[in-house]
Amino acid sequence: MITQAISRKNRIRKYNLFLEKMKPSAMDKILDVGYANKEYSPVDNFLEKSYPYPSNITALGIEACDLFKQHYPNIEVVRYDGKIFPFEDKQFDIGWSNAVIEHVGNEECQIQFVKELCRTCKKVYFTTPNRYFPFEVHTRIPFLHWSPKKVFDKILSVTSKKWAAGDYMNLLSRKSLERILQKSDLDVFAGGVALHRNKFFGFTMDFSVIIM
Repeated sequence: MITQAISRKNRIRKYNLFLEKMKPSAMDKILDVGYANKEYSPVDNFLEKSYPYPSNITALGIEACDLFKQHYPNIEVVRYDGKIFPFEDKQFDIGWSNAVIEHVGNEECQIQFVKELCRTCKKVYFTTPNRYFPFEVHTRIPFLHWSPKKVFDKILSVTSKKWAAGDYMNLLSRKSLERILQKSDLDVFAGGVALHRNKFFGFTMDFSVIIM
């Protein structure tokens, strides 16, 4: 499908940016926040499929992990309640999270998510879709996600896409993402915070956040 081809190309681009900016070594311990137990597309769990040192990855998530363990037996898997990460401060060299922050709840929950990534990891790389990209990749409905959240949820609730309403998804614009980062107490990172825009035909498709 065309959408899968676009998604694959975009994930390769984001993964290459991760390698360029994070410069992971063969010894670095990596925390992947937001594994998919059941893979619905060939690009799910992209880090696990691509990274050359899978035994250095710890995957954290809220889902069951039986299928994930079958596919990736060399990777440690930890389930948690979606709030405080069950790890020590700076336990990992690098944190990775691809398109997860939009699923963790409201802005307060998103701020906590960023804080936990930064508490447990020495460097952080995470991505999230741009709310103002014309095509919404979860529902595959164009433009509807530009509506106010209440309108978006109400319309979805009477369609086959009602699973995407409510707290399932809170999409971020550049402005709202910058506000979350400003409220996440990131001054301790000497390298600062960088926001990279991944574009598709001139539109910002999603954002990559680099914290070092």
